[in-house]
Amino acid sequence: MRVLRAAVFAALFLFSLGSALAAQDVTLRSRDGAIEVSGTLLGFDGEFYRIRSQFGELTLDGSGVTCEGPGCPSLTDFVAELQISGSATIGSVLMPALIEGFALRNGLTTERKTLDETHFTYVLANSETGKIVGRFQFRVTNTDEGFADLLADEADIVMALREIRASEVRLAEEVGLGRLTDVNRSRVLALDAMVPVVAPANPVDAISLRDLSRILSGQLTNWRELGGPDAPVTLHLRDAASGLAQGIEDRLLRNVGLMLPDDVVRHDTNAGLARAVARDPFGIGLASYSETGNTKSLVLSGSCGFQMRAARRSIKTEDYPLTSPMFLYLPARRLPALARDFLTYTRSDPAQIVIRRAGFVDQAPEEVPIDLQGDRFANAISVAADPAGFAELQRMVTTLKPMRRLTTSFRFEAGSARLDAQSRSNVQQLARSLEQRDYDGRTLVFVGFSDGQGPAEANLEIARKRAQAVREAVLEAAEDADPDQITIHTEAFGEAMPMACDDTGWGRQVNRRVEVWVR
Repeated sequence: MRVLRAAVFAALFLFSLGSALAAQDVTLRSRDGAIEVSGTLLGFDGEFYRIRSQFGELTLDGSGVTCEGPGCPSLTDFVAELQISGSATIGSVLMPALIEGFALRNGLTTERKTLDETHFTYVLANSETGKIVGRFQFRVTNTDEGFADLLADEADIVMALREIRASEVRLAEEVGLGRLTDVNRSRVLALDAMVPVVAPANPVDAISLRDLSRILSGQLTNWRELGGPDAPVTLHLRDAASGLAQGIEDRLLRNVGLMLPDDVVRHDTNAGLARAVARDPFGIGLASYSETGNTKSLVLSGSCGFQMRAARRSIKTEDYPLTSPMFLYLPARRLPALARDFLTYTRSDPAQIVIRRAGFVDQAPEEVPIDLQGDRFANAISVAADPAGFAELQRMVTTLKPMRRLTTSFRFEAGSARLDAQSRSNVQQLARSLEQRDYDGRTLVFVGFSDGQGPAEANLEIARKRAQAVREAVLEAAEDADPDQITIHTEAFGEAMPMACDDTGWGRQVNRRVEVWVR
């Protein structure tokens, strides 16, 4: 239904394009009068005009032209306008906290004006003069509605709890918004995770992803199959349009041809889901890590004995397999300078503190000493099955012992050599750190790991190539870094340190990774 709505908006946009060209709202004339362009004013960011003319959509520097016509904006009283739509999880708490933090650091005041349950506006003004400089208007609903608003030209930024889908990418290109899967068209704002939760008195403490998928598809319906009571399982999920719920379907069901049953209990908010599961002795839900309430979180387990609990560090490193990036998607058009400054702020160190205080997982890299990684090395010892495996383990420990692991990790899309969404964002984050000279005088090692399927030598070679590919991607993105001030090389240990069991597809995907270690 959401895709249909977006398709209708796209069709209407294209249909109206011809008639819009006929409207002569403004005329932009060069200072010497030699050149002029007339058309419909699409936007003005305080510096550049964006118009639709007989030559197509143009962006012109305001300092080189004069504007004539009823649609011309005021140059002295310009107010940056920004429309933001999408996920209520992002829009209700995180974005307001970031806007207030941005304003505080830039000598601005904020006033929040609530219009109704889903609409509110932040008015930003100069703290000394009181002059209004920006209005950030929010519509907080869900990820589907955010993309629909963008396609309908009713939003400048989408807040999303899932990656954009192929149908949305195609429609966005058709209406001239650019390819929203390009690096500069999206960014990971913060990290969340999907956490299986039950009532506090439920005796079950752990669940495998295989069993979780069976519950989600209606194949596992009684708690006794998990070592619990002889009672039916009640499944609680967010509403069907929620990016969190859609992410669950995309990652755990659709890729294996499964579907949710009809008797799922839906909830409009994360808090509502958590409250309902806490009261339901036979319920299970997939909750946001930021809002698990009074529920009990289940550990993810595997048949080989490995376990993984959702925690800030395991989410940041993406070792926890159900990590859920929180995205901002931006069209291929120039935003007002104030909006661009705000987006730059969201990646700053002060913004990472705001993100943590809001209850989400930030992306500031942390260094983890080897003595805090005992579980990982214990897993490595348990799977070293022959002399060759123990020799590789010894080489790994000797190499990594004097170093620290960065929480910045890189993983790949299923069945692909392409980095996943969080990892693509990590490339940009690490590249900026190199440009800011955060690691000058130090050594960075990109360390490749693989799953345990196939010959060990082949896995080692694959892991080495992945490490080299990630290193090259980071250096290519760090255009202003000084390579002479830092030592960067690669290493690989293949299947020597698995994070999950290799008997499932998700386990193998978690194990195929590139870590960054520093000295």
